[in-house]
Amino acid sequence: MLDSTDLPAMAWPSLVSPFDAALHLAVNDVMEHYRPIGIIAAGSVLRGQGGPTSDIDLYVLHHAPYRQRLQRRYAGVPFEIFINPPQQVRRYFEDEHAAARPITAHILTTGFIVLDRDPAVQTLRTEAAAWLAKLPAPSDDALLWRRYLIVDALDNARDIVDVDAACASLILGSAVSHLVEYAFLAHNQHLPRQKELLRALDALDPTAGATARAFYAATDIHERLRLATTLAMQLTGAVTFFAWDSAQLPV
Repeated sequence: MLDSTDLPAMAWPSLVSPFDAALHLAVNDVMEHYRPIGIIAAGSVLRGQGGPTSDIDLYVLHHAPYRQRLQRRYAGVPFEIFINPPQQVRRYFEDEHAAARPITAHILTTGFIVLDRDPAVQTLRTEAAAWLAKLPAPSDDALLWRRYLIVDALDNARDIVDVDAACASLILGSAVSHLVEYAFLAHNQHLPRQKELLRALDALDPTAGATARAFYAATDIHERLRLATTLAMQLTGAVTFFAWDSAQLPV
């Protein structure tokens, strides 16, 4: 088992002291059941920015040929534990970059090293920083496809707004979520964390941010449809079916 005397001095910055007991329990549990070469602790609570239900991410690196995810509580603190070999981490770097959500790269770059027993730990941290700095650069065709999906959803909501308001509201919620994502991709930015989406949209495009907030606050279905349509015009310039051709893709 790992105790406090085994941990490197750099592992516990002053901000995490309220979570020392939980972190030690979590790390000890990992050490007892796995053979890690590295452990990185991350999360907004460790940076003094979390909310009352925020969890701690514990990224565990090992050489065994499998990946696993655990959900646990230690000393009342929720933990998400990700266990991966280096080759799988590199797959996450690529896949998450393609999705404009560099979650793994963010954890490895911003997290605190708890255990480092292999050069692969620092190598992956260096690679993570490079991936995090790499902009998503969606293609014109990918953005066009997203615009089509948004206007298709708006048309579907219009079709049923007077006969099934609840379902129309569900569809509009999805369309606006995709519109908010589109705003960042169209500006070649990574998608923010869900808890930061609207605040980030306010900073990126104050007008669109205000419209999105009004949409989520509205209760009347016709007002929600009007605001969703307004947001689509603000962000994409398209609000209903339009003619388009996809790129020719090999099959």
